[in-house]
Amino acid sequence: MTLQQEIVGNAMQMAVVNLRLGQTVYCEAGKFLFKTTNVTMETRLSGPSGGGGQQGGGGGRGGMLRQAVGTAMQAGQRALAGESLAFQYFTSTGGEGTVGFAGVLPGEMRALELDGTRAWFAEKDAFVAAESTVQFGIAFQGGRTGRSGGEGFVLEKFTGHGTVIIAGAGNFIDLNPADFGGRVEVDTGCVVAFEEGIQYGVQRIGGLNRQGLMNAVFGGEGLSLATLEGNGRVILQSLTIESLANALRKAQGGDKQGPTGGLFSTGAG
Repeated sequence: MTLQQEIVGNAMQMAVVNLRLGQTVYCEAGKFLFKTTNVTMETRLSGPSGGGGQQGGGGGRGGMLRQAVGTAMQAGQRALAGESLAFQYFTSTGGEGTVGFAGVLPGEMRALELDGTRAWFAEKDAFVAAESTVQFGIAFQGGRTGRSGGEGFVLEKFTGHGTVIIAGAGNFIDLNPADFGGRVEVDTGCVVAFEEGIQYGVQRIGGLNRQGLMNAVFGGEGLSLATLEGNGRVILQSLTIESLANALRKAQGGDKQGPTGGLFSTGAG
């Protein structure tokens, strides 16, 4: 059954989830807001895709060892990706219960419904919460993509059946590259999520000529753009983390971006 949830709020949205008796939802550590007293909370190192995230396990010591190795591999992948090491699980134990979740930036949230036929991919830190029937994984893009774009090397991957809730910065826009000739090019920080079947890559802006250098130095986009090709849903956000960080630095009198706003920008971090 679909997770009963409601997205509320405007500039900083939150998800209010109603759990049936025995139903479980999990979130990345740091995304939990509140719960009713009849909802239990448990912190684990493994997601639902690993044996360590389930009760039991069986198989004696061999099963326990495989379970421990699987949990360690999951945690190691998330550590390499810069994700939280732990998940928090919430289960209603006395009738219906309520849990609240939110992202970490001002912006929108979205509930995606997985039917088992297509996976969804999302940018790092987009994941908020999901039903226990949804598997969370890490997808590593090709090395060329990671080196060229500076973003998109590591993606969150969601498979299975059920509801997954994601969050982004600013406002969302939904589009399908097939409606725009099969391909769109966007700022590398604007991609929130996309369906399986969409080809995601990074390309250099222009050539090493005068106009290419003008785009990189003065255009505010650096040297690369993200490319999305194919037929499927894509979710973009109107605010990038880098632009938010630059605005905050400027408001605090620490703006080091200078007049160019492009290649010579200090960027976030």
